[in-house]
Amino acid sequence: MHQFTIEPLFGTDHLSIAGYNIAFTNSALWMVITGLVLWAFMLGGMKRQVIPGRWQAAVESMTSMVSNLLVANMGEVGRKYLPYVFTLFMFILFANLLGLMPIGVFGAHPFTFTSHFTVTGVLAILSFSIVLIVGFWKHKLHFFSLFVPHGTPLPMIPVIFPIELISFLVRPFSLGLRLFVAMTAGHVLLKVLAGFVINASNAGPQFGLTVGAASFILMIGISALEMLVAAIQAYVFALLTSVYLNDAENLH
Repeated sequence: MHQFTIEPLFGTDHLSIAGYNIAFTNSALWMVITGLVLWAFMLGGMKRQVIPGRWQAAVESMTSMVSNLLVANMGEVGRKYLPYVFTLFMFILFANLLGLMPIGVFGAHPFTFTSHFTVTGVLAILSFSIVLIVGFWKHKLHFFSLFVPHGTPLPMIPVIFPIELISFLVRPFSLGLRLFVAMTAGHVLLKVLAGFVINASNAGPQFGLTVGAASFILMIGISALEMLVAAIQAYVFALLTSVYLNDAENLH
């Protein structure tokens, strides 16, 4: 599990403010790298050419996809949330993909910070906080009607209300947990298969050509699957965020 270890960098091990350690870690470094790559991706695709190049077309297609996602789940009112949901989707997508890059052969080991629940949990809490702010800002105390489905018999309200409330409060936990588990499981599986390849090769030619070769081929397939999972998990995070924002806007 060494690949998930958070380590201080640049001699900041004991850097603290008011007794809280604020060391600059490998996780923070890859967050910065992800932010810079995302910034470069967007900057390169904002040329506004009449006939877009591949880069501009990629940026426009991503923006259009997230915009359509919001409109499909919220209606036209969802377009005002495009900057946030698009940034959230692209940040998670780039973080997941960068963590899969095979740059270890050059001595640089990528760190998938979305494999830590502290990171995915904060992203989920951020989305959930926006939902609460929008809900109470727009509907005031009528926002609590979200926890009582329309047409619920009066005697059932004391039973339905706490169930719906608990279900609502669990949303940030499930939202962050889903991404964290998916990324962690994939990296652990790749690490196990890589161990099979190395150990089988060290055990002798017969093991290397059987167990090692089979594990290596499986690693290639799992790596391709992980790239798909990286995109799906970013999309699911954005999708559920739009669904939760729709509840805050329309109280469905």
